[in-house]
Amino acid sequence: MTCSTCAKAFSEDNPLNLRLLLLVLRARYKIALVTLVVTVTAALAVSLLLPKQYSARATVVIDVKSPDPIAGLMLPALMMPGYMATQVDIIESQRVAQKVVKMLKLDENPAVREQWLEATGGKGKLDEWLAQLLRMRLKVRPARESSVVSIDYTAIDPAFAVVIANAFAQAFIDTNIELKVEPAKQYSLWFGEQGKMLRDSQEKAQARLSEHQQKYGIVATDERLDSETAKLNDLSAQLTVVQGQTADAQSKQRSGSAADTLPEVVQNPMILTLKGEIARQEGRLQDSAVNLGKNHPQYQRMVAEIAALKRQLEAETRHITSGFSTSRAVSKEKEAELMAAIVAQKNKLLELKSQRDQLAVLTRDVDAVQKAYDAVTQRLNQTGLESRSTQTNVSVLTPASAPNTPSSPKILLNILISIVLGSALGIGAAFLLEMRDRRIRSAEDLVEMLQVSMLGVIGRAKGRSRLALGYRKPALVTN
Repeated sequence: MTCSTCAKAFSEDNPLNLRLLLLVLRARYKIALVTLVVTVTAALAVSLLLPKQYSARATVVIDVKSPDPIAGLMLPALMMPGYMATQVDIIESQRVAQKVVKMLKLDENPAVREQWLEATGGKGKLDEWLAQLLRMRLKVRPARESSVVSIDYTAIDPAFAVVIANAFAQAFIDTNIELKVEPAKQYSLWFGEQGKMLRDSQEKAQARLSEHQQKYGIVATDERLDSETAKLNDLSAQLTVVQGQTADAQSKQRSGSAADTLPEVVQNPMILTLKGEIARQEGRLQDSAVNLGKNHPQYQRMVAEIAALKRQLEAETRHITSGFSTSRAVSKEKEAELMAAIVAQKNKLLELKSQRDQLAVLTRDVDAVQKAYDAVTQRLNQTGLESRSTQTNVSVLTPASAPNTPSSPKILLNILISIVLGSALGIGAAFLLEMRDRRIRSAEDLVEMLQVSMLGVIGRAKGRSRLALGYRKPALVTN
């Protein structure tokens, strides 16, 4: 029987393949059973011959909820998965493993050195080779929903496994401190240099400010500027008054024939006296004209007196109006003086404002450098504290203890696996033999392979085994 015919018989499209498979297993169960026994025996023997391995577990807890005691910063919740993965990578790193080697002084063991020379021929470094060997038996597992990390180490000697697991936990803590301290030391040096530069800049800026104050005699800039502004306002007010007086004197001077109507003229006591005397004399003149006549010497004298009084009145009026011109000239002169004083005061104010602006610039420079220096000093103090820190947010939760039972080999698990594997191998061997030496297992198998019609089936004789599937009573069954 060819293999292609067997494959066709065992194909999934054949509705009788399951029954045929069971028939094949029944016929060749000895092969499957022997394969299973051999596989289980071999697995058991290997499990018993393998050296026992012991696993020690140390657990550390990483506090990510409390703020940093120096910086006062708290780790964001969204960074928690990445942060924990980073810590696991640190534990599994070569740096931590080398620290374990140095901590336990494994590289000083002569036997270990001989093993290294035999394995590598003296190439490379002993501590790196030992660290790589330690990492091969290390297993780090973070908890799913907590900040606890388990550090498992497997070794033949349970005491050695305990020592290595605890050493990895302590080395991780020391490395965590170093990873925080080393950048802080670098930052501290850099901030120290920046602080020196800023201190020099601050001293120079302060020197420029002091020099400017001494040069211009500035003690209280704002008060001096306010007093000078008040002086300018006072001069402006005086100028306004003088300009009013000048305009008034000019208008009075231009009055001309109407000068006798000016208040200064009308209200002048001398003018009033002269006008009264003239009026009195004119009244007497009228009486004398009636009584004495115009050619009378007394009348003529009175006319001469009245004319003299009028001339005196005109002279007094001219004297008063001429005073307007003098007042106008004085006002003009005073106005010019005030204008010059105002211009000088404005220039002085502009100079003071320029000095104040320059002083403000220098003051801002000093303040800016001072603020920068204060910020750098604060960061310098903070990084200085961090560079001397011996604390970390990692602590040992549970130190490793000596295991009572070996972690491997797991005999029961190996036997169960060997049973499954042996069963699969036994079934495969049975079917492989069946495909190499095909037999007829049922009437349907015969019809399928020969492609002919079945006339009948003769049952087994009595006394024979009835293990055959689909067993029927002895009878002739026709198709």
